[in-house]
Amino acid sequence: MHKDLIIAILWSLSPFGEAKVGIPYGMYQGVNEYMVFIACFLANVLVFPIMMFFLEHINRYLIRWRFYKKSAVYVGQRAKKGSGKKVQRFGFLGIVLFVMIPLPGTGVYAGSIAAYLFKMKKREAFAANTIGIFFSSVIVWVTTLLSLEGVK
Repeated sequence: MHKDLIIAILWSLSPFGEAKVGIPYGMYQGVNEYMVFIACFLANVLVFPIMMFFLEHINRYLIRWRFYKKSAVYVGQRAKKGSGKKVQRFGFLGIVLFVMIPLPGTGVYAGSIAAYLFKMKKREAFAANTIGIFFSSVIVWVTTLLSLEGVK
């Protein structure tokens, strides 16, 4: 059980799944549904400060390499394209709405990049990402609970 919880947390930290994958994984492995929700939610929230540190400090050194620069520009354009209109039009609420949609490519990684590119204040961006993560996690958690009830 502890191994499954750790794997669910790692999925929640991963850009390939976030809590959208961590929560269902943990619940389908039999981890307590409340524990898995809290652990995956908090792990997903932890991504924001890590991303901000990366974008503000490490990114400036890596951008010198052609491959990284090309990849960073591509990711930045995708984040801006996916969230740009929402963020420009709605600001804080735009980030919340963008991050809360439980689909691939709309999560705290893209929300953090969008907030960074649009030069949002860190506290405001953190709050918007956290609220979006919470609603996304609740949607995934409830959906998974209902699907587990259907299986029983």
